[in-house]
This record gives sequence, structure tokens and C-alpha cells, in this order.
Amino acid sequence: CCLAAALPLLLLLLPAGCSVRAQNDTEPIVLEGKCLVVCDSSPSADGAITSSLGISVRSGSAKVAFSATRSTNHEPSEMSNRTMTIYFDQVLVNIGNHFDLTSSIFVAPRKGIYSFSFHVVKVYNRQTIQVSLMQNGYPVISAFAGDQDVTREAASNGVLLHMEREDKVHLKLERGNLMGGWKYSTFSGFLVFPL
Repeated sequence: CCLAAALPLLLLLLPAGCSVRAQNDTEPIVLEGKCLVVCDSSPSADGAITSSLGISVRSGSAKVAFSATRSTNHEPSEMSNRTMTIYFDQVLVNIGNHFDLTSSIFVAPRKGIYSFSFHVVKVYNRQTIQVSLMQNGYPVISAFAGDQDVTREAASNGVLLHMEREDKVHLKLERGNLMGGWKYSTFSGFLVFPL
């Protein structure tokens, strides 16, 4: 295979101390440390290997994850804008720094499949809350809590999204008030795998 012939040359280019994890003949070879991901060239429809070697270089620090909480109540009357974005005031995890606490918006650093989840609690009984997860300004999923006899009812949801680089995700309060004390309201997400 052309990949096997090119591997010794690639190993010469590695920094000292960079280990190699070999997989099988059809999977990528992952070079760990300050790493490269080397992808074999794609076979044609009839099974023949193309003449050139396809090489994909990706940073070894491709990990992306965030989790944020809100420690105060969220009352729409207190908001200074009309977007109804749910703002979070504490970040628990922000690997890669792609969640902006000030705007409470996550910006995808690369194309891939991302997982998002949220959990919010309504402030008072006899009211309804509805929260939507917004991707580039459009609602993707929503959660609803409207039991009139429950004082502290929660709304939760989760989703996998195919996102392009620079796509944005945030939470929007469609109706009601959220309870924030003791960090009841949370918003989390992470990159499942890049594409």
C-alpha cells in the first residue's frame, strides 16, 4: 500500500518523543503528542487505490467542551435587550474557550457533530416556561414546563447537531421566568467528533 511506503518518511518528520499508535490497514494512523492524523487515500469505486496519498493534518488539541450555570433568577423584565437569550454567569468547563460567557453563545471551532443539553427550572407555580436551543438564530429543539400545581418544575432537552465552523448556539427563553439560585439552570455542550 502507498501508505505503508510513505510511513517511514513521515516518521522521520516527527519531533522526538512523539509516539505512534498504529491501527489496522483501513483506519487512520494517529501520531500522539504534537500530532498528525494521516489518512489513507480513498479507494475508487472499483476498489483501486488512487495514485496520491491523502494527508490530513489536525491539531492534537481538538477537544471542545463547555458547561455553564446561572446563579441568579432570569426575569425577562430585567433584560436590556429583546433577544431573550438566557445568560449564564459561571463557567464550570470551557475546554477550547469556545463558549463566550458575556454573550452566552457557543461558537463551533470546526465542522463536526456536537452534543448539547440544557436543564432549566421555572421560578413560580401557575406559570409556564418554554426554552429553545437556537442554532444560527433558528430554534432546533425546545423544552416546556407548565404544570400549574408544581412550584419548581424543570424543563430539559438534548440534541446532536451537525455544525459548520463558526455556527452559533445559545438558549432562548420563549416564555416564563427561570430560577437561577443554587445553579439550577445549566447549559452544556461538546464536540463528539470532527467531520
